[in-house]
Amino acid sequence: MKSIATRTVLIALAISLMFGWCAHRSQTVVAAQERPAVKATRLYTGADELSHVEQVDVKFFPVTGAPPTVEESEHLLTTKSYVVRLAPGFFEDWHNADVRRYVIPVSGRAEIEVAGGQKFLAEPGRIYLAEDLTGKGHTFRVVGANDWVALFVDFPQ
Repeated sequence: MKSIATRTVLIALAISLMFGWCAHRSQTVVAAQERPAVKATRLYTGADELSHVEQVDVKFFPVTGAPPTVEESEHLLTTKSYVVRLAPGFFEDWHNADVRRYVIPVSGRAEIEVAGGQKFLAEPGRIYLAEDLTGKGHTFRVVGANDWVALFVDFPQ
């Protein structure tokens, strides 16, 4: 009798562990699907030939052979990448981006002004996509007491 009770307890324990593992695994998949969107700030030229800004979602895709919590964006062809450092107080009047590029600030803060006097900050922890290649352009000012440092990643034209 004691052996039947022991077996029953072991089987119940094994079933509980299996259900727990399955529940955990499905929560991991759900967690991967419910992760917050990653946004990029896109600077572009509108039909009015003025620079505007909008938030766009970075699209992610599963990585073959990796757990469901691993994703990557579309692979983009780049022509070059480099780090830019600008001193506090640096100002560049109205201009356009010379090429399409990602701008990824590493440190410091900069203020960018576009059409209608709209201003936004370029700061670490965010991704910027500069695409305002024509029109009036934008202004750029390093604000605060620290250098503004950013990684520029240029795309082919």
